[in-house]
Amino acid sequence: MASALIYLFVVLVVAAVIYLLASWVFGRGEQLEPLPPGSTPTRLPPSGIEGSDVRELRFQQVVRGYKASEVDWALDRLAGEIDELRGRIAVLERQLDVAGEQLAKAKQGGDRED
Repeated sequence: MASALIYLFVVLVVAAVIYLLASWVFGRGEQLEPLPPGSTPTRLPPSGIEGSDVRELRFQQVVRGYKASEVDWALDRLAGEIDELRGRIAVLERQLDVAGEQLAKAKQGGDRED
């Protein structure tokens, strides 16, 4: 019975030493120093978000966090959608400008005939 307790104690000591050694060598799994509570590395411009802004988003890595590949996939889809929508808006704004110029010319032409 005493030898089993000694064996158990030795196993626990070896496990503790391996854990402490791994913690010292690998750290807490973070690449950078931890951020102060309440702060985040995630940044977006206050307005005019573009696809590249979404692609550059990075989130803190946590043990029970999101699966990085899924977050990256979702961000890529969102970035593509934002780029497509901004392109459509630009085309519509150009068309609106052209229509406004044509309307102004038509009004000027109509005023001259009177």
